[in-house]
Amino acid sequence: MKTSDFYFDLPEELIAQDPLEDRTGSRLLVLDKGSGQTEHHIFREILDMVEPGDCMVLNNTKVIPARLYGSKEDTGAGIEILLLKRLEKDLWECLVKPGKKCKPGARIVFGDGRLRAEIKETKEDGNRLIAFEYSGIWEEVLDALGEMPLPPYITHKLQDKNRYQTVYAKYEGSAAAPTAGLHFTKDLLEEIEAKGVKIAYVTLHVGLGTFRPVKVEDVTNHHMHSEYYEVTEETARIVNETKAAGGRIICVGTTSCRTVESASTEDGVLHAGTGNTEIFIYPGYRFKILDALITNLHLPESTLVMLVSALAGKEQVLHASEEAITERYRFFSFGDAMFIR
Repeated sequence: MKTSDFYFDLPEELIAQDPLEDRTGSRLLVLDKGSGQTEHHIFREILDMVEPGDCMVLNNTKVIPARLYGSKEDTGAGIEILLLKRLEKDLWECLVKPGKKCKPGARIVFGDGRLRAEIKETKEDGNRLIAFEYSGIWEEVLDALGEMPLPPYITHKLQDKNRYQTVYAKYEGSAAAPTAGLHFTKDLLEEIEAKGVKIAYVTLHVGLGTFRPVKVEDVTNHHMHSEYYEVTEETARIVNETKAAGGRIICVGTTSCRTVESASTEDGVLHAGTGNTEIFIYPGYRFKILDALITNLHLPESTLVMLVSALAGKEQVLHASEEAITERYRFFSFGDAMFIR
């Protein structure tokens, strides 16, 4: 299976640069994974497509303002740091630019000196282990100095940090948003629950590995970066009871999908617990928990297109993507949505 098998020609102007004012006003491309038939809707109409007895699984991770701009303490040279993963209280694995100026021992100062850092180690993949020094509460310092780590495809500056958070974001730790969830409002979720759909939450702290391009031609040689997840006892119970009763498990976003598939056994039972997952889902994968997926429209040759192709078939996904291009749908993080049922 080749990476190029998942290519389609996506015009750059269809990559959404700004979120819509109305979260539920995005367009919704519905793809029937059995027949390949497509329909065109508005996202809020998802309410008409879920049924009593279904269970919707959402990722309640919260994005931290993980991009920091500082300067080297000795030379004043500009340095950009992206927080990837917290290893200990004040020790983080990070991406840095430019890397050649950030050797172990280098010290960096941010803003008015409220935050300082020292490069401790360079990893094999080029990431740095960085120890931070500050007074007060880390979250408050980060909120004051950090910026939301928007993907490189988005060049516009985000005016409202909350638009890169889901309305149900709760546990801080992500370097990127679980963007399928950006289409929901609290009111819409309440309407969905009132219809008899159970809502269950998982946590997966999204790393940038989700968005890194596949650089190998043989898909099976691509390695996903590890991401931390948690499934509560309550969520495991709700999901397992739904499956046993014949209801659908509808995952909101590829991160929710990857969490439940990582935390389940081959017999289709979801287990509570925490862990780190490197699961890479591509065609040929047999889903153990997920029945349907709400997701965004993804970039060609990405691991995300490969995941949805595992669910709905490569040819059908590519055809739906080309149809979305013809219909001028908006792609990627701030773009429109797809419901694969």
